[in-house]
Amino acid sequence: MRAALAVTAIALAGVAGVSEVGAQGLDQDHGQYTRADVEAGQRLYGPQCQVCHGATGDGVPGIDLRLGRFRQSSSDADLVRVITTGVPGTGMPPFQLQPAELTAIVAFIRAGFDPASAAVRVGDRSRGRLLFESAAECSTCHRVNGRGPRLAPDLSDIGAIRTLAALQRALLTPNESLLPIHRPVRIVTDDGRVLRGRRLNEDTYTVQLIDEREVLHSFAKADLQELTVETTAAMPSYQDRLSAEELADLIAYLSSLKGL
Repeated sequence: MRAALAVTAIALAGVAGVSEVGAQGLDQDHGQYTRADVEAGQRLYGPQCQVCHGATGDGVPGIDLRLGRFRQSSSDADLVRVITTGVPGTGMPPFQLQPAELTAIVAFIRAGFDPASAAVRVGDRSRGRLLFESAAECSTCHRVNGRGPRLAPDLSDIGAIRTLAALQRALLTPNESLLPIHRPVRIVTDDGRVLRGRRLNEDTYTVQLIDEREVLHSFAKADLQELTVETTAAMPSYQDRLSAEELADLIAYLSSLKGL
């Protein structure tokens, strides 16, 4: 790339730590929920969700809340809608929760049931795809489901192999999230040619890369004057390029990519 459940009044009154601060967590730190949101969601989940969904979120067939697998939901707004309206014809009833309580439960789900983990806001997948293909310029380097260039790693199944937190880190701090095998390399051959590209494979004696024109190269290291593995990602940070809402939308699209 070049260039964010029957509940009684007594039970609700007894939940500590859920405040209006939690409702504001959506817009903090590029859409990441606060630790207080996640901890409050953990306290709410037990008495209201666990009886059906189980302690680890996989008590309902076809749904795994901890791993982010749903039948109808994808965005945070979808989750809120399902919680508040229920799902007719199923065992999922509607719940009357305060906005801060809804924020807390969604935050706990997005943290993967781990209060120590980052809880990342997930926006609208369709808007995220538009961003991916236009303003964010992701499609100028990344390939998805057979479409696009090969300058950067193929993202066709990125939603199946990366957590929401990992996706957010990759967008905001790409240098810290860059896998060693994907690091850019600079090569100088024996005859003085200079090539730059993305490392695809390397062993003791050889190195393979794809250059800036998408041409594959394989070299014996003994035939090289220089092999430099760079630590700066070609992809820029989106920290100051995307709003919290745009980041949430882009993450929604990336997390939906599960392969063909």
